[in-house]
Amino acid sequence: MDDLDVTGMMNDLRRRLKPYDDPRRKISDMPENGMKKEDILGQLRKYAETENEPWKHGMVSGAVYHGGDELLDFLEKVYHIYSQSNPLHPDIWPSLTKMENEIVAMSSGIMNGGESVRGSVTSGGTESILLAMKTYRDYYRSVKGISEPEIILPTSAHAAFLKACDYFCMKPVFVELDHEFRVDVEKVREAVNHNTVAIVGSAPSFPYGIIDPIEELSRIAAEHNIGMHVDACLGGFVIPWAEKLGYHTGKFDFSLPGVTSISMDTHKYGFGPKGTSVLLYRNSDLFQQQIYANGTWQGGIYFTPTMAGSRPGYPIVAAWAVMMIMGRKGYMESSRKILETGKFIKEGIRKIPGISILGDPLWVIAMSSEKGGAYRIMDIMGKKGWMLSGLANPPAFHIALTMRQTYPGVREKFLEDLRSSVEEASMGSRSEAGMAPVYGMASALPEEQVSFFLKNIVEWLYSQ
Repeated sequence: MDDLDVTGMMNDLRRRLKPYDDPRRKISDMPENGMKKEDILGQLRKYAETENEPWKHGMVSGAVYHGGDELLDFLEKVYHIYSQSNPLHPDIWPSLTKMENEIVAMSSGIMNGGESVRGSVTSGGTESILLAMKTYRDYYRSVKGISEPEIILPTSAHAAFLKACDYFCMKPVFVELDHEFRVDVEKVREAVNHNTVAIVGSAPSFPYGIIDPIEELSRIAAEHNIGMHVDACLGGFVIPWAEKLGYHTGKFDFSLPGVTSISMDTHKYGFGPKGTSVLLYRNSDLFQQQIYANGTWQGGIYFTPTMAGSRPGYPIVAAWAVMMIMGRKGYMESSRKILETGKFIKEGIRKIPGISILGDPLWVIAMSSEKGGAYRIMDIMGKKGWMLSGLANPPAFHIALTMRQTYPGVREKFLEDLRSSVEEASMGSRSEAGMAPVYGMASALPEEQVSFFLKNIVEWLYSQ
């Protein structure tokens, strides 16, 4: 890209990502006198009204997975009751420990876990993945003496696994995908060596919405006596019901002896508030490696099951409350609606010339186009108001369907806009909108420059 393209991209990013970047209204220091409560609430309402509009109309991929007014009103009441609670102090708020244990038990039940399963609630899928990888590093250092740990990852595995490798000095060993966008099992088998501590499989993968062959991966893990982590952050509250609804998913949970840990996000299709995920281990031996405990600190006894010390209690309570409201029948019904919407949209996409679906997903649908260019189509969809997720290698984008896309007329509008966007893209039409230009530039840069480029974008985003 030339300088003009970069300038245009940055101007568009400023409009999209920093729309309030007005020097006249910028706060660079704390005010001498506090603002009136009414003025603060008024300003927050203006922000929220503008920013909530896209997801309320079902124009956003993922991000808000339920968002129904009745549920949101209920969660506001829960927040009022538990806003000041902190699970770091189980002596003050023992009810938080009770509810966290019950979330783990309910999640284990969904995943066919037995009485030996242990786990905790984390702040999200990334923390669940970080903790699981840290646990495998420490466990196999203890039982096998492995000092240079490696984890085997599909190339479609979530970036949080690479973050874990970066944080905890572990080596990622990548395995390519097959023609169905599932990890190649035989290549996984070949990649196992004396330093391997865990194999990772996705249920489903974030980029393509495809479930890896977990049953076959779990056999390899059991044969070599190594960990097998199932990343069900995205699908943990959908896939268990999908099979019962007639969709083929295959086994992916603790019913497979080789599966030793599972992560599943209550703040996605569990419909809890942002800030909750569940990490489950097959047994106490693994969970013990996750816990930090210190009995010699001058400040007293200190222990935490997760990375954080103080944690807000509200997300835990709210996740528990939503699970109690939904019940198994509630999750079955929400999954039915989402999966039916996915089937409808896939059938519609297959009738649009010039665009193709990657693999055979259920509800996270990735698309690519050689004729019009995936990023160009994503650009034009952005101009029409759709906030979709860009993918790389190959260039593509996806929509992660949520309850918002099951609302009347949304799926039809998506297909209508997609058809017209593909047609515009094939004629060379171009739009500068959203994150698509960033994906385009990142894909055009040499691999060693991409990280530098993205870190500078992030620094710009968090600067005054």
